[in-house]
Amino acid sequence: MENIKRQTEKNKINHKQMKYITLALCAGILYSCGTKTSGTSTEAEKRQYTEQQNPVEVMVLQKSAFRKELVNNGKLVALRKSELQFRVGEQLETLNLRNGEAVKTGQVIAELTPFTYRQQLANAQIQMKRTLLEMQNLLIGQGYNTLDTTAIPPHIYEMAAVKSGYAEAVQGLKTAQFNMESTRLVAPFAGKLANITQKQYDRVNAGATFCTLIDDSEFEAEFRIVESEANDIRLGSEVQLIPFSDQTVYKGRISEINPVIDANGLILAKALVKNPGGLMDGMNVKVLVEKEIPGQLVVPKSAVLLRDNQEVLFKCTRDTVAFWTYIQTTGENTSSYSVIAHPDKGATLEPGDTIIISGNLNLAHESKVSVK
Repeated sequence: MENIKRQTEKNKINHKQMKYITLALCAGILYSCGTKTSGTSTEAEKRQYTEQQNPVEVMVLQKSAFRKELVNNGKLVALRKSELQFRVGEQLETLNLRNGEAVKTGQVIAELTPFTYRQQLANAQIQMKRTLLEMQNLLIGQGYNTLDTTAIPPHIYEMAAVKSGYAEAVQGLKTAQFNMESTRLVAPFAGKLANITQKQYDRVNAGATFCTLIDDSEFEAEFRIVESEANDIRLGSEVQLIPFSDQTVYKGRISEINPVIDANGLILAKALVKNPGGLMDGMNVKVLVEKEIPGQLVVPKSAVLLRDNQEVLFKCTRDTVAFWTYIQTTGENTSSYSVIAHPDKGATLEPGDTIIISGNLNLAHESKVSVK
């Protein structure tokens, strides 16, 4: 009995201990959840507070000249470009230059083997001397002093020259001299060489293009404009040319406007540009023609957003509240728009309005903002 009594008391003590332990665990869990909820709530409040800051940059709207840009694609064409040919055919003996190398006016580019043409020249010189003697004998036979050709009547002299073969020999000598000179390919102007395909000792045919000589000191950019833009360009107007390859900006001027509209409704125009280096014949370029339009409301492109397929910008009030305003863009260049208030939306836009130009992507109507 004593043992049973002791066991019963021991069980009661263990039951109480378990009860206290359970209560302690529950209290710990509740405290932990409360702390976590409080932390989460605090973080949410912080995020909400941060989001409501809405830092923005602004500008005061003023009327100014808008630089309207006509953007077209064009291609550079060298002002002087010539395909050079040998006027006689023979084996290529010497090639002095390679593609891409600069050449001066009168510089020898390549030479053919001259032996055949040197022999022809020597034979022509001998033939001329022989026929000259024949002509002199004819004139002496008619009583004329051949040392003073001015005393010989022209028709007599001409008849003797033809009959003796001297006239023909003179022409033959000129041809032989021309052919001999033609074994050397000489640059007619300064520039760079291109399209040389033949190598030393190759056979070169007369009249076949041997190379292309390009004067790369200046180019014309050929481009086409639509008929409606014809009044926006003038001879001498400044243009900007930007190669597709490196985005470097080059300045040029309109040099030619063809007064004909083609079947596609386009007008050919050309702009002259100096080459400081980096431009090449045939290079594709973007041509920007600028025209100033005075008295426009001009804003950076970053100020204009698209909401519900409508163009809007945000005006900032004195109490730093953002109000969106429906607008229409009337012109565009690489960095700006010219804008007006949308006439069908009851919007207003006036000089002196403060316009938000950055930090506006996530703004809603009547958002509170802070100006940087």
